[in-house]
Amino acid sequence: MKKGQEEMKYQIQGVKGNIEEVKNEVQRKIEEVEGKVQRKIDEVEDKVQGKIEEVEEKVQVKIGDLEKRLSELEDRPINFPANLELTYPRPRVKSLTLDGQTSWTVSKTQFGVVSSANGWNNFVKASQLVASLRRSAAEVLQGIPSDKSKL
Repeated sequence: MKKGQEEMKYQIQGVKGNIEEVKNEVQRKIEEVEGKVQRKIDEVEDKVQGKIEEVEEKVQVKIGDLEKRLSELEDRPINFPANLELTYPRPRVKSLTLDGQTSWTVSKTQFGVVSSANGWNNFVKASQLVASLRRSAAEVLQGIPSDKSKL
């Protein structure tokens, strides 16, 4: 019986040895898998960090562009007319011909309407008035000395 017990002891130790080997192999495989997982995690983290840096760089470029455009807009004077109707081109009204046959009051009113519609300043008004005089109305120009007739 002692021999049988020793043999059993020997077999139990063999089984224990096998269990220990299996345990060590399982532990080695677990560590191997953990190493692979950790390498993949590190790889993904590196890729994500690279993408974050790439996006940050693009955002910084866009911010720089926007700051530049904003600065240009701030430096540009705002030239909005007080009356927005002035932003549309006005139709030109043909200049009048003043021949002395129509009363001065009517001619003056018509000239005022034409000059206002055309947006003339005082210099243009004077030039147009002189250019529109005909016949007896133009005779008034003869009374102006030549040194004063230059507009």
